[in-house]
Amino acid sequence: MFSHVMLGADDLEAAKTFYDAVLGAFGATEGKLDPRGRLVYMHGGGRFLVTRPIDGAPASPANGGTIGFRAPSVEAVEAWHAAGVTHGGTACEDPPGLRTTGLGQAYLAYLRDPSGNKLCAAFREPVSA
Repeated sequence: MFSHVMLGADDLEAAKTFYDAVLGAFGATEGKLDPRGRLVYMHGGGRFLVTRPIDGAPASPANGGTIGFRAPSVEAVEAWHAAGVTHGGTACEDPPGLRTTGLGQAYLAYLRDPSGNKLCAAFREPVSA
């Protein structure tokens, strides 16, 4: 459904430190700056970018928005959360754990990145056919 997700940040150095750590917990390689100065991550067929806003205004998080990352395991969710808190993120919502959602059980963790964007790591057991 999505070709990419892009978030704004005023401090790309802080964003790189944070996202290298949290996305590295899922096996992604460190982000690279593209020729337009955007921080780019590619992993598992997805692209995630962080950029300074092109209109020159300060970056701001979406009110009510959350970016969800699919985690390969419960352990990866825990590692993601720990890496985020250690590298400039802030824990939010409930502590990492199993929750009942509209789509069944999921192991979830939530963070805010250094720019205030709300993120979620989610692991769901594969459904047997």
